[in-house]
Amino acid sequence: MTIRQAHRFPSLARRAAIFQAVRDFFTGQGFLEVDTPIRIPAPAPEPFIEAVTSGEWYLQTSPELCMKRLLAAGYPKLFQICKCFRARERGKRHLEEFTMLEWYAANAGCDDLMHHCEQLFQAVSSRLETGTDLLYQGRRIDLSPPWKRLSVETAFARYAPMTLAEALARDAFDEMIAFEIEPHLGLDKPIFLYDYPAAACPLAAPRPGQPHLAQRFELYVAGLELCNGFFELTDPEEQRKRFSEEINRRNQTGEAITPMPEKFLADLRHMPESAGNALGLDRLVMLFADAAAIDAVVAFTPEEL
Repeated sequence: MTIRQAHRFPSLARRAAIFQAVRDFFTGQGFLEVDTPIRIPAPAPEPFIEAVTSGEWYLQTSPELCMKRLLAAGYPKLFQICKCFRARERGKRHLEEFTMLEWYAANAGCDDLMHHCEQLFQAVSSRLETGTDLLYQGRRIDLSPPWKRLSVETAFARYAPMTLAEALARDAFDEMIAFEIEPHLGLDKPIFLYDYPAAACPLAAPRPGQPHLAQRFELYVAGLELCNGFFELTDPEEQRKRFSEEINRRNQTGEAITPMPEKFLADLRHMPESAGNALGLDRLVMLFADAAAIDAVVAFTPEEL
């Protein structure tokens, strides 16, 4: 162990305590912990996510497809802590190999998942004995529920130099979220950003009566995106259509193309109405360890291997 790695011991000890608190929380809520394959034949075709190849297969970008197949098989409440891989994602808050928490619940909606998030943070802070005030990078954040909520359209009107409609027309939606909106979110209290445009959510169900909006939210704390939750799309034909559109877009731009996940699509017709959430555990540890960079909360960075 290098001196630099030894200096990480407090963060790694806190990481272990957080992981145990997460497991205890979900098992206490009646969720089944599952372990699905990391190496898969066909990841979900999603914009801006590039899978890492492993022979003729791929390392998972998320356990989502396998976990949804378990929902379709009759397991109603699932969670998993696992390694995920995404090519060319290295930065202050990103690693190509990172740790994800995902959970899914049948007959649940986005409001239920938001409530889970609030409860989960309370469970972690209780385990760490930090109280409801989180001190992160000199900023005090009140974790007590209920947390704030903000629609994407309102966030654009409040923080972005253009409207949501203009951003979509200019293909600048993700740029505006990342650079103009995100830094303002969750600075004194966690906040859920919701009502995303459907065009930006290939795996989320549309909002009833408002098909231009997706039933999706993201959680932000101290300007840091923590999770991405959906009310899941369960129509296999619509899902195939969305995947095909992304594959066609990638073909036109010369990006890597992965196979259509046929077995997932075949099982999707049996999946109940469900909601699912993906939370970056490394980033959660960053918050509770008061770490400015993800490098401080992992045992090894890629550059040290």
